[in-house]
Amino acid sequence: MKITPGSIKTADLHAFLLGSIAPRPICFAGTVDEQGNHNLSPFSFFNVFGSKPPILIFSPARRVRDNTIKHSLENAIATKEVVINVVSYAMVQQMSLASCEYPKGVSEYEKAGFTPIPSDMVKPYRIKESPVSLECKVLQVIETGNEGGAGNLVICEVLCMHIDDSVLNEQGKIDPHKIDLVARMGGDYYCRASGNAVFEVAKPNLKLGVGVDALPESIRNSHILTGNHLGILGNCTTIPATSDIENDGRLEQILSDFQAGPQRREALHHYAKELLDEGNIDKAWQILLV
Repeated sequence: MKITPGSIKTADLHAFLLGSIAPRPICFAGTVDEQGNHNLSPFSFFNVFGSKPPILIFSPARRVRDNTIKHSLENAIATKEVVINVVSYAMVQQMSLASCEYPKGVSEYEKAGFTPIPSDMVKPYRIKESPVSLECKVLQVIETGNEGGAGNLVICEVLCMHIDDSVLNEQGKIDPHKIDLVARMGGDYYCRASGNAVFEVAKPNLKLGVGVDALPESIRNSHILTGNHLGILGNCTTIPATSDIENDGRLEQILSDFQAGPQRREALHHYAKELLDEGNIDKAWQILLV
């Protein structure tokens, strides 16, 4: 499939974009108008874009169906303040309810059953149920267009960050399993960023890895090892020298069952793949270098 913007309906392009660019963190933005009416609305066009100064950006897009703008955008422009609340799994259904387009002046806090609590430095409320709330001032609003579907980048600077102690680990850092965030996918789909969905990837070495291109050809062209496995090996700073592996029954069985050739190499690569999946990189290298 090949799509060029303008060749299909905006709503269809919107669906393809959101299905492709995912998962997206959800910003639950609290704002207030000049009359003191509080508004709460979720946005998945959202992320963090710096830490000094700490900058968040969310984008209330113009509605595709009638090209109108949302109350959150009107309020952010008028009062220059917003509270960004993150969304955990425990509140995702309430968050969805708050996305209903209630008339101006109707409190989404009440409709969705959230507990509004005063902020320290801005007028919009925080959400008690959210594990992290960030009080912000609006620095700038950038319109990207004036037709339905156009984004409006609300650039915010964090003034104060509130973190529920219950989501911290023993080192005082946020534990992804405890904060239990959710993210937006395409259509009606979400994903939960905890449990088996969370995995670790070691940060690249401060020293340069050898790169996939430097791996031996038999490893680089393996149909057993995936790109992830090659990435792990390529991130090593050197290709180790071969050494004897003692008391390894699995290796001894492979060497006994297969003569040198493609079948033995395939069996060795299957074994190395298992070792890499377990995080045993050093031994995987030795198996691959047999």
